[in-house]
Amino acid sequence: MANTNIPDIFSEFQGFMSNEQESREKIRNTVKDIEQQAREVLAILQNIHLETGIRDIPESCVQARKGFENAKAKYSELSEIIPDGQFYRYHEHWRFVTQRLVFLISLTIYLETGRLATREEVAQVLGMKTDRKDGFVLDLEDYLVGLLQMASELARFAVNSVTAGDYTRPIAISKFVTELNSGFRLLNLKNDGLRKRFDVLKYDVKKIEEVVYDLSIRGLCPKPPAVASEPGEIAAGGSKGDNEKV
Repeated sequence: MANTNIPDIFSEFQGFMSNEQESREKIRNTVKDIEQQAREVLAILQNIHLETGIRDIPESCVQARKGFENAKAKYSELSEIIPDGQFYRYHEHWRFVTQRLVFLISLTIYLETGRLATREEVAQVLGMKTDRKDGFVLDLEDYLVGLLQMASELARFAVNSVTAGDYTRPIAISKFVTELNSGFRLLNLKNDGLRKRFDVLKYDVKKIEEVVYDLSIRGLCPKPPAVASEPGEIAAGGSKGDNEKV
């Protein structure tokens, strides 16, 4: 007996494929908007590498935050498009731009506070979650790749800080990136894209160490303040006796 249901079956397939294509098109258009926001924020934060950009860091961070708010709104739109439980089916569409935004957000938070941005902080800036069961999440690998990109940017910033006459900043950057490197070494990374990206970190660390070493041999490293050995001693270097009248 002929199977009279074949046309109906394939008609159903066509409906599924059409819906799939429509969803992907919506995703691509929304991701393009997010990419545009990321490019604009990147352009803003590139100002830190200019000779006069260091003094404008607070304003650059304020402007970057506005860009993150715009990106957050677009991620909210994106989350509405993705069917429940199918996040990783479409994840490739926004993986790279998310990694870039993690890098930009982490860089901004470092410039503001001098510390490492947590995954939860970055996710909050983008309106994402960190647990898969909550739906639209900030993938852990995307977060880690973004941190590695930030380290490379800080290595560049260390060099340009010296050019701008800021000899203290490279020392702080060196300490921060060295600690970040130590953290990554605690992870058992597989031989994949993340592992290859992590391999670049050792060159970033070396580059920054060379900057600090060069400052040291030139006598440009700021000297730490002296610690008073007894009450009344002047921390700036003078002894108690120097400040007493006979």
